[in-house]
Amino acid sequence: MYTQIDFKSAAALKRALNAGEKIRCYSPGVFPCPTNGTISLEGPHYPKPHTWYATGEMKDGLLVSVK
Repeated sequence: MYTQIDFKSAAALKRALNAGEKIRCYSPGVFPCPTNGTISLEGPHYPKPHTWYATGEMKDGLLVSVK
């Protein structure tokens, strides 16, 4: 899954989440991103090579935490 914002690092994603930004996620493939539950994240967006991976928790369509 990707976040709608193309974060350059997982740390940047965590800072944005901690600052209160509302972050949505999506799946570029055939399987939709769940609106609730655990998801796997990667970035930056294709076609750039992925340099970070994280596990996140979704609630009501928004990312609420990142591990």
